[in-house]
Amino acid sequence: MWIKSGKNFLFGVATLAMVAGSAFAVNHHQLNGSWQLVPSRSEFNGEPAIQTGTVTINDRERNIYVQRNFNFDGANQSTSTSFSTDAREKTTIKEKEQGFKSKAKWDGDVLKVVTMQDGINITERYSLRDESTMMLQIDRTGHQPETLFFQRQ
Repeated sequence: MWIKSGKNFLFGVATLAMVAGSAFAVNHHQLNGSWQLVPSRSEFNGEPAIQTGTVTINDRERNIYVQRNFNFDGANQSTSTSFSTDAREKTTIKEKEQGFKSKAKWDGDVLKVVTMQDGINITERYSLRDESTMMLQIDRTGHQPETLFFQRQ
């Protein structure tokens, strides 16, 4: 009797794990698309304010592509940054000449991208807030955390 009940229990746990995994995968694809920065909702915590910014995310069956473009305009300078991460989940991208490496992975419903560039560690956490809002939390070595909000383009 216990053997049959044990098998039913294990089958139930396995089924629940598959359903939960499918639910996470569905949420992963909901971040796919192009996102436009909403500077007025974002918290820069003393960092230079970004005037315009876009993020494009595309999770293609665990191949994760994240493209970021940001523009800073200050009184004495104007800067534009753009870089992308594109690889299988948990695979590290390395560009030794530029001192750059980056890795993307899912942590539940949060897309986490960890980048090391010029001795600075940057951790980005992308999460869906509702159908049309994405939040990006940025932690960088030696800087205050930033929280940026985006809306679908």
